[in-house]
Amino acid sequence: MGKHRDQFQARLKQINRKHAALSSGCAIRMQPDGLLVAKPLRTPSRGLGRKGLYVLAAFLVCKASLICALGEQSYDARVARLSQGKGIEQFGALVMQRDPASMALAGGIRQLLG
Repeated sequence: MGKHRDQFQARLKQINRKHAALSSGCAIRMQPDGLLVAKPLRTPSRGLGRKGLYVLAAFLVCKASLICALGEQSYDARVARLSQGKGIEQFGALVMQRDPASMALAGGIRQLLG
């Protein structure tokens, strides 16, 4: 008797999980045999997530390659000239300042390129 009850509870738990997943939206598809199957829609993540990390990594690589290509003194001079501008230029200078991560990446790029 306990075995049947456990199986029933497991089925009930699975049905509740499917219902919760389908409650936020579903896509209904017809299989080749004519059976309609509802699949839950994927919800986008709410956090910074992978895409944000990729954008940040790409920004750091671009900044490091600029430091490597221009040289540290020339890069610093350009950032200083940018910081003398107005509003958005000062924000750009703040963002483009050298930091330990971009310097480490620039060193790695220098070693890679020889």
